[in-house]
Amino acid sequence: MKRRAVLLGGLCLAALPVAAQSNSALDWVNGFRRSKRRAPLTWSPLLNRVAQTHADDMAQNGFFSHEGSDGSDIATRLDRAGYGWCAAAENIAKGHSSVTEVLEGWRASPGHRRNMLNREVTEMGLAQAPGNLWVMVLGRPGC
Repeated sequence: MKRRAVLLGGLCLAALPVAAQSNSALDWVNGFRRSKRRAPLTWSPLLNRVAQTHADDMAQNGFFSHEGSDGSDIATRLDRAGYGWCAAAENIAKGHSSVTEVLEGWRASPGHRRNMLNREVTEMGLAQAPGNLWVMVLGRPGC
């Protein structure tokens, strides 16, 4: 399977409660994408689980990084979850207290913005862990 390079957003302070607000987060991202003439994304429960696992890892082990406590990167985490990806990106954030706050923070950051507008991705998941740690995983299966 041909895979595209994994894009990682720069580190920025942010956060977002996703479980109860996944629809509003997806609507916000799709509105932003629509304003830039990008195709809409769909919600992926699998990408959401990958995001939640990484957010929980950071919270439980007291770190903030795209690298997991076991040395994993987003590609490894997607592979472990059985997501047959060909494009992927990850945004992480810390400190924002709402979905809108974290999404606005990512929109203002060039690397995070680029990930959210990536034409190669078709799905997303978004998770929050204690300490306002946030992870957004974007991907495209197959290819």
